[in-house]
Amino acid sequence: MAINPLFPYPLYLVISERDCYPNPWLHVAEEAIIGGVDIIQLREKNETPTGFLEKAKKLKQLTDRYGIPLIINDAVDIAVEIEAWGVHVGQNDRQPLAIREKYGNRLQIGWSLEVRTQLNSKQMAAVDHLGISPIFPTKTKTDTVTTWGISGLAELRNLTEKPLIAIGGMSLDTSASAWLAGADSIAVVSAICQSKNPRERSAQLKELIT
Repeated sequence: MAINPLFPYPLYLVISERDCYPNPWLHVAEEAIIGGVDIIQLREKNETPTGFLEKAKKLKQLTDRYGIPLIINDAVDIAVEIEAWGVHVGQNDRQPLAIREKYGNRLQIGWSLEVRTQLNSKQMAAVDHLGISPIFPTKTKTDTVTTWGISGLAELRNLTEKPLIAIGGMSLDTSASAWLAGADSIAVVSAICQSKNPRERSAQLKELIT
């Protein structure tokens, strides 16, 4: 598959301090960028708003230095404050149309797709790309409805032209099959965050999918 010009970021890192522990999370982020990560999402589910903002500012300084887009998970206000590239929201977060109405085109909006019927939602008019989660069961994200599998991902590819980001169990063993099934981007958590060499692991993943 060729790289999608609407979302030219084939290797997508989802990072949090907890998912990286005991590795220093900001060091992991930098090593991953050097290794080939194209875009990063900061997902801090258990952090205070103040703590999340401070981490977001630190990561934004890093991503700016390398020219990498930064996505903030859920916290639209933080994404706007630090001038992030985008925000990713789920079904129980602020909805895409409300974000677009308030902030216009200041943020690229990613939306988690939990069931196929969401493709018919009016919210899709404000969505720039879709997070297909999880492709495979994963310990890093348990609040999900559908485990899509490779066949489910391929089916979704035929139902929408929106860029698809595959997440959930993405590793050296699974990323290539998700890419070939129609994913425009492979979102990785543990395979990079828990690696002893995040730079090398990122380079290996990037080579697999491109």
